[in-house]
Amino acid sequence: MTISVLIVDDQAMVRAGFAALLDAHDGIRVVGQAADGAAAVNLSARLDPDVILMDVRMPQLDGIQATQRILGPTYPAAHVPRILMLTTFDIDDYVYDALQAGASGFILKDALPEELVHAVRVVAAGDALLAPSVTRRMIARFAAQKPREARTSAQLADLTDREREVLVLIGAGRSNREIGASLFIAEQTVKTHVGKILAKIGARDRVQAVIFAYDTGLAEPA
Repeated sequence: MTISVLIVDDQAMVRAGFAALLDAHDGIRVVGQAADGAAAVNLSARLDPDVILMDVRMPQLDGIQATQRILGPTYPAAHVPRILMLTTFDIDDYVYDALQAGASGFILKDALPEELVHAVRVVAAGDALLAPSVTRRMIARFAAQKPREARTSAQLADLTDREREVLVLIGAGRSNREIGASLFIAEQTVKTHVGKILAKIGARDRVQAVIFAYDTGLAEPA
């Protein structure tokens, strides 16, 4: 299966570089490029990509606004793409807002080529690009600065005790294998719990579950 990719960045050199890199790998095809968020929304609806590499800061419509529109309820394409945010700094204020809007993760613009290719494959497979060393630290930092949402009582009440335990460890950035080892359960059982948790809290992927854990107080910034 070929992964179709839309690249969105206001710098032509960046777009061209990413396109050449991704097109050189089997199973990945760049189907379009956009210079701003407004063009990204239009091209995404027309080209129906699997993954969008979305720059955070752009003129006219920034990456967060474009992400909100593409992942919103009125999005007209056949299926909703996965959005991978591009940023210059791992502490970019805007990235947390983008993750809250439904982005599946972020990658630094100066990442190694193999890291970019891996990131595209990961999010295309339906997994969140959640690197505990970077993404969790960023989420924790900005979660501490934002008021906690009062959305949680019904969703939390719907979780079993075991699902809460798993969600706490997801919020701590643990992998399924690490969660299984901590709770003395099989990795496949952890996967089952994670799937049920995502369904109950209305999260699209693991990144959204981490944000939910911080918003609800199940995970606390260090």
